[in-house]
Amino acid sequence: MESYLAELNDAQRAPVLQKDGPMIVIAGAGSGKTRVLTFRIAYLMEQGVDPFNILSLTFTNKAAREMKQRIAKIVGNSEAKNLWMGTFHSVFAKILRFEADKLGYPSNFTIYDTQDSQSVIRAIIKDFRLDKDVYKYKQVYSRISSYKNSLITVKAYFQNPELQEADAMSKKPRLGEIYKEYVERCFKAGAMDFDDLLLKTNELLNRFPDVLQKYQNRFRYILVDEYQDTNHSQYLIVRALSDKFQNICVVGDDAQSIYAFRGANINNILNFQKDYEDVQMYRLEQNYRSTRNIVNAANSIIDKNKTKLEKVVWTANDDGPKIIVNRLLTDGEEGRYVASSIFENKMQNQLNNGDFAILYRTNAQSRAMEDALRKKDIPYRIYGGLSFYQRKEIKDVLAYLRLILNPKDEEALKRVINYPARGIGATTLDRLSIAANEHGRSIFEVIENLNNLNLSINRGTQTKLENFVNMIKSFAILNQTSDAFQVAETVTRKTGLVQELKKDGTPEGIARIENIEELLNGIRDFVEGQKELADATGSLSEFLEDVALATDMDKDTSDEDRVALMTIHLAKGLEFPYVYIVGMEEDLFPSAMSMNTRSELEEERRLFYVALTRAETQAYLTYTQSRYRWGKLVDAEPSRFIEEIDDQYLDMMVPQDDYKYKPLINTDIFGDEVDKSKLRQQKPANGTPPPSHKPSDEQLRKLRKLKPAANEPAKARNTIELSQGDEVEHMRFGKGKVLSLEGVGQDRKAEIDFQQGGIKKLLLRFAKLKVLS
Repeated sequence: MESYLAELNDAQRAPVLQKDGPMIVIAGAGSGKTRVLTFRIAYLMEQGVDPFNILSLTFTNKAAREMKQRIAKIVGNSEAKNLWMGTFHSVFAKILRFEADKLGYPSNFTIYDTQDSQSVIRAIIKDFRLDKDVYKYKQVYSRISSYKNSLITVKAYFQNPELQEADAMSKKPRLGEIYKEYVERCFKAGAMDFDDLLLKTNELLNRFPDVLQKYQNRFRYILVDEYQDTNHSQYLIVRALSDKFQNICVVGDDAQSIYAFRGANINNILNFQKDYEDVQMYRLEQNYRSTRNIVNAANSIIDKNKTKLEKVVWTANDDGPKIIVNRLLTDGEEGRYVASSIFENKMQNQLNNGDFAILYRTNAQSRAMEDALRKKDIPYRIYGGLSFYQRKEIKDVLAYLRLILNPKDEEALKRVINYPARGIGATTLDRLSIAANEHGRSIFEVIENLNNLNLSINRGTQTKLENFVNMIKSFAILNQTSDAFQVAETVTRKTGLVQELKKDGTPEGIARIENIEELLNGIRDFVEGQKELADATGSLSEFLEDVALATDMDKDTSDEDRVALMTIHLAKGLEFPYVYIVGMEEDLFPSAMSMNTRSELEEERRLFYVALTRAETQAYLTYTQSRYRWGKLVDAEPSRFIEEIDDQYLDMMVPQDDYKYKPLINTDIFGDEVDKSKLRQQKPANGTPPPSHKPSDEQLRKLRKLKPAANEPAKARNTIELSQGDEVEHMRFGKGKVLSLEGVGQDRKAEIDFQQGGIKKLLLRFAKLKVLS
């Protein structure tokens, strides 16, 4: 047996050794699915399968790169280079480049990012003179995106009265017209958006049977990672490509399907066995990542879901510490607790910042965490914020580079035609846009033919426009013989971009220049890296495609030691020794927006499962009594997910007594004005409790209802039935005596002197206590 196969357990080895036929690998969290995919590809190549005939689809370029590196160590670098491996979008963009002419696109088509697409839609709403408060461009973009991912083309939209009626009901009766205009403008600009990369691939494979056959014969073995995250469009492409040979291997975990909001369809994995005959199913159930407490706690959560594939995740790892649950007063205090805990763990266990992650349900929660980490001088990194490539100065440089490759790219042209300022105003641009629409040409083509078009543009402005076009053409000539770095370096120098920023002597202006310098460094690194690839040249088109298709996780080029802050959605696929899941409150997690149906609530529960299974050694759950939401302080209650975890895996931390103000001045200075003899209550003698108007212990005993039987679960008991002096028993701390009680309702607490654990304060709604007397 090959030496690398000896590294696999029996469950992992079985799917690696099955060469042909359809198969599904249900892989629990931390069970080594990436290793299975990697070794399976290496094994196929060793069995004589040509790497050119293997297609491996992932959800991040980072995952694809890591897999390719691992495969290279087994089969050699030169062979690994020939694999078709990458994200859905990057692989299909590559296919579309080859076949673009069949769909009427140039092979150097631009890929619009979200900002570009939204900019086009905003312009359409303005041109149609629609109410921008009704037709909110982000909502319109999101709606069009969901249409495309559901394969609802413009033609299909206008053939579907129900869709049109739904848009009319939401007071957007012209949404179909916007959709049609958006598609036409993108086509005219030689541009595809992210959703088009899937939609157009489907169009290509369905309208051109010879193209489908070509790629079916090319991709004889197909492997798909994170299959539970595929949407309808991705599913159809995979079905079409794998239909001829049916050598398809999908790997995923239905318990980690968390992307329904962007079109992922959990039924793709649930129904896989119905799509192919004689499907072999394998289960990877041993978790190598987390402690037994974390694995068992996660299992107790996901068991509450009704829609799932059966599997029992287990681990041979140590029990490890219990999951710590802590209640804080406010989100500010929550941030301070998390920062202090990270600081203490670092000191006690000699850990790095990179060993910690703070996960939250919404981006807005990061602020309190950032404030607290800064005050403790703990470096951190936020994932999913404004990425480097979305900064204005970077977008400006990239717009010039896009225009060199594709002069029809109107979003890029509008961005830079008058930046740095060259005397081409908005009125001129409007006239050019109108002329372009009337003649069915791009703005660039209109400028090239100004002499033949009767536009009321003065001679001075015409000269400026011609100079701009000539500059772009000169860059295009340079691009034919130079790599991406040489072109970009020339562009930043000759356009006057850097000189423009130098005029701004503020720290922000200097930071922008540094960002452009960092971009050039990145392009140089990219060009150097491309030299290692068999079919790469380091060209401008390769660089722009790499940037356009980068995911949030791919953009982390920093090796600095920092605490990671991110939403749970972004944490998928990552792991950290210590994980803090903050904001565990009803209406926040689970989200108030996701509790209308069982399927929505089950998706939220899967999201919590993903969050918990990111932790290797220790997990913390925190919630607050009150939190600022939309600028108002609102009361919060603990998330139902905390209650759903089996109590034996939790360590409930009860917070210190409520905040009390410590006076800054001596209060005795106010004492003379008070006639102490008239006070109703004298100061008690030391050790004597103050008089109380509450019932005595004896009265409480009489008033109290019957206690539950000793073996009755604690949840069935009303927490207020406990009284001072009661003898109780706790699973962990043993027998004890109730010293005092405080609080009411959900917040009722008991101070108990335990034989084993000493004096503890327990929150009664969570404490599992047996009352012995």
